[in-house]
Amino acid sequence: MEKSLVRLAVPQDYNFSHSLGYLERNESECLHQVEDRIVYKAIRIGSEPVLMAIGEEEGRETEASSVEGGRHLILRFLNGEPAAAQREEAVAFVREWLDLDTRLEEFYDLCARDPVLQPVAERFRGLRLVGVPSLLEALCWTVIGQQINLSFAYTLKKRLVETYGEELVHQGRRFMLFPSAKRLAGLPPEELQTLKFSRFKAETLLSVARLIAEKELSKEQLLLMGDLRLAEDKLMEIRGIGPWTAQYVSMRCLRNPDAFPLSDVGLHHAIRMRLGQTVKPSLSVVETMGRAWQPWRAYATFYLWRTLY
Repeated sequence: MEKSLVRLAVPQDYNFSHSLGYLERNESECLHQVEDRIVYKAIRIGSEPVLMAIGEEEGRETEASSVEGGRHLILRFLNGEPAAAQREEAVAFVREWLDLDTRLEEFYDLCARDPVLQPVAERFRGLRLVGVPSLLEALCWTVIGQQINLSFAYTLKKRLVETYGEELVHQGRRFMLFPSAKRLAGLPPEELQTLKFSRFKAETLLSVARLIAEKELSKEQLLLMGDLRLAEDKLMEIRGIGPWTAQYVSMRCLRNPDAFPLSDVGLHHAIRMRLGQTVKPSLSVVETMGRAWQPWRAYATFYLWRTLY
């Protein structure tokens, strides 16, 4: 097999189309591109930018006898053949990003008994929880999204990435990488305010970047705590990081399957629609519903979000 290509085994029930639906949900997304059912994404491995294309293997309709035996995605490296260590890191990134190693049988068993989740799980079966592997990106994205609508959040992220991120050009196409912690850490908040960030959000983003750049905060440190609830508490020690932000990061970056962004507006809207109600549910109602979804509340949330687009 050519060095620029890797076959990635996927769970038997994995549905790439549902992942594409999530990845294509906003046209202002600037950190990946989807074209003809191929996902293009640039990541930084060490100091080198690596451009990847991810798609389904031809003949995907053929029934496979086992998870390991047949179904695959194809990962191609577009800007040169990577060294073995780069290949391994890129493969690990994609598997985490697209959530290719999670088995959802227990989650689906739970959904089958839950009147709110059952039709959603049936409709989107095979959807995996697309993540944000970078702690810096996850924290920045979540802070950006505080108290604003999703469309404007994407606009702010795009301004941040295009102003301070790294650019990779391949065959005339432009691909962006999220700014490094070092790059952001040295900025004055006034610069971000010119991009229409509030003063408070600018200060929070720069504080997070400094902590990461100075190695006072890392994904590895949080995971080594052994209890993701403690990791959420650690994140909330940062000024500007509250429960919703910490829970969202726990869900999409730290990969806590039971993380539950209780106050999330999108979650409330999805529940309201599922219940056929005209007003959003109270926090106590959402909390009570969430108890029945343990220990899969992150996946319940992600599936309910999927009903909104």
